[in-house]
Amino acid sequence: MAEQLISAIESSIQKTNLILKDIESAYGWPKEQRNQSFAALRGVLHLLRDRMPVQESAEFAAQLPIVLRGVYFDGWQPANVPIKLNRDDFLYELRQTFPYDVEGGTERVVQVVLDALSKRITPGEWQEVKDTMPQDLVQMMP
Repeated sequence: MAEQLISAIESSIQKTNLILKDIESAYGWPKEQRNQSFAALRGVLHLLRDRMPVQESAEFAAQLPIVLRGVYFDGWQPANVPIKLNRDDFLYELRQTFPYDVEGGTERVVQVVLDALSKRITPGEWQEVKDTMPQDLVQMMP
């Protein structure tokens, strides 16, 4: 039993690292900038989570690695969602939680993170996530 738990955690860490590596690769960041890629991922995940209805948010989270699921739900207040955010609001809110200046600005950060996430989520679930977003946000999504 304990071995299965350790295996599940190790697998989750590996899957999380793959997502972070995708973000870092898109920017050409070395692993030493892991805090930056993690901050981008965390910020976008929280904004997606808060923008989606509770049911859809839970379905999306179920496809995340266990480690990221914990990050995703950290601080979540399901009674307060969905929060109506258009593209500009989404970018503004991310800028408040992502303190780094990066090439392409906040919009590029969102696009890179969403691209990394879309590779790890089933196409059907990704489409359902997109269906909950306003059109101006969907235009940034792969």
